[in-house]
Amino acid sequence: MNGTTTPDKGDAISLMARWGYAARGVVYLMVGGLAALAALGQGGETTDSRGALERLMTAPWGDVLLGVISVGLVGYAIWRGTQSLKDTDHHGTDAKGLAIRGGLLVSAGTYLLLAFFAASLIFTLGGDGGGSGSGSETLAGWLMQQPYGRWLVGVVGVAIIGAGVAHGIKGWKMKFHRHFDMPPHTQRWAYPVCRFGLVVRGLVFLLIGAFFVLAAYEVNPDQAGGFAEVFSTLRSQIFGRWLLAFVALGLFAFGLYSLLEAIYRRVNAPG
Repeated sequence: MNGTTTPDKGDAISLMARWGYAARGVVYLMVGGLAALAALGQGGETTDSRGALERLMTAPWGDVLLGVISVGLVGYAIWRGTQSLKDTDHHGTDAKGLAIRGGLLVSAGTYLLLAFFAASLIFTLGGDGGGSGSGSETLAGWLMQQPYGRWLVGVVGVAIIGAGVAHGIKGWKMKFHRHFDMPPHTQRWAYPVCRFGLVVRGLVFLLIGAFFVLAAYEVNPDQAGGFAEVFSTLRSQIFGRWLLAFVALGLFAFGLYSLLEAIYRRVNAPG
């Protein structure tokens, strides 16, 4: 042995996966943190992941940070694709397993688009990156123009609702435990954070899915919505400020969960 090793494909995918989890974590920390500050009247804003990335452009070295995040999001998209196509987490080929793997593939596409959006902000020097609040409406509008478009929008809504339910179950029953190599003393404080973050993200997905179903029912893509619309809806309710703060803290907790995944998740990368 000469003390040197040659990196293989598995090492590269593992690095991309962990970088990707960290990048996703930073995005959610920003979305949740900004919304929490807004709920507390401390100058934040309720926005989605694109809006958070746009806000990052105003920070010192913002373009460098965006570059790091965009590369991480590309890595995360590659990892999600690998999880789906190679079945690295052994979901199987039954109906449930294929549904989960299909969701992972959709997630890969979603984060790849977000990575391109982040990169576009760098090259346009913070200019118009395509509109931070119009992603859901744009998707719903495009689907409406396709054959059976109304039904496609409805299917997307039901799929998002299903993802929300899955997140809630994963958090409540701590099913994430089987994917972690985390020491017990860390689990004691980390697992409650992970559970809270997953459950709240699941609730947010339920609302987003409901928006899409409503858009399909009314044949109106403007009824579709994402994080920003969820925040706006919550804020307009009785005790809206506290509801907004609760959800914001939950999304911040999901960001911490993602950072913990970057460190402790068991990455079964194919060699």
